[in-house]
This record gives sequence, C-alpha cells and structure tokens, in this order.
Amino acid sequence: MSLRSLWIMLVLAAAGLAALPVRADELADIEKLYHDGKVAEALALADATISAQPRSAQVRFLKGMMLIEQQRVDEALPVFIALTQDYPELPDPFNNLGVLYASKGQWQNALGALQSALRNDPEHRLALENLGDLYLVLAQQSWAAAQARSKGDDAELARKLRLAGEILPAATPVRVLRPRTAPPVQLGSPFRRSQGLDSTGGR
Repeated sequence: MSLRSLWIMLVLAAAGLAALPVRADELADIEKLYHDGKVAEALALADATISAQPRSAQVRFLKGMMLIEQQRVDEALPVFIALTQDYPELPDPFNNLGVLYASKGQWQNALGALQSALRNDPEHRLALENLGDLYLVLAQQSWAAAQARSKGDDAELARKLRLAGEILPAATPVRVLRPRTAPPVQLGSPFRRSQGLDSTGGR
C-alpha cells in the first residue's frame, strides 16, 4: 500500500470520531500539502483548523502523525498528551503516546500510556504488542544489571540476554518503528504507532 493510500485510510478512519466535524476537503487539503512536501504549510493549515475547531480529534491526530513522520518527537508529545486528556476513552492516542515515551527512554511513562490504551480496549493489537516489547526491554535492562553484578560466569543470565538480544538488538532497543504498512520511522524503539483513531484497535 502506498503512503498516500495509508494517509487516506487514516483520514477516513478518523473522520467519524471527532467531537466537532471537520470538512473532508480540509483534511484532504492538509494531506495534499504534506505529501507535496509542503510540511510547514500542512502544519500551518492543521493549526488554523484546530484553532477554529479546537476539539477536532481527526486534525489533531493528523498533526501528531505528521510531526512523528518528521521526527519532531518533542512537538508530537504534547499533541498526543492533549488528545489523551480530551478523549480519555480512545486507545490510539495512548498507544502513540506510549511509543513516543519509549522513543525517549521514558519507560514508566510508556508503561502507563500503554496500560491506559489497554484499559480502553483490552484487545488493541498494537498496544498489546508494544506492551510485550516494553516488558522485554525492562527485563533486558534488569538482566544486564544483574550480569554486571555477577561474581562469576552466569550462563543462565547470558542465555536470557542472548535471547532478548535476538528480539531487541543491542543493550538498548534500536529497532525502528514498523507500522502496519507505513515506511519505518526512526524513533529508536521497537514500538508501533497507531495510524488513525481506529475503533478496531489496530486488529
């Protein structure tokens, strides 16, 4: 699936869940500017639309996704934090917030966000996968700390670290995000972000 098709799906999936409706052409205009390489203009139009309709979940989510694609993690974080505050019932903003926290090594914050996503939707596939990855990251760190304090050759610890390293290469996670059909996003974590406000939870 092309990146353009993915973004069209994102817009369509999000379109039914806004507190206040946004015209389809407004979303399409933002998307077109972004995919034409006019990132600043796309973000400016998103901001103008949000200013006019502050509770527009679709455009706010779209803005957050554009910032993620541009590796602007520190700017994407408050977008998703605000979405989780305004729409605490939606799992996808919490999942993406967990991904962003994980990309910064803020493991406890990531854990809390993913657990919130799963409270909202216990069957949310991406949040379940991300939570499993996060537990493995934490286990890997604990095993590495235990190995550093070992007085001898601990074969069992070495085995655990070797197996964990096959899933999460290196001492800290460095794998890129692999969204469902999108190109990799270099955020330095194995975690996968939601592509839209999808009531199916990415299943």
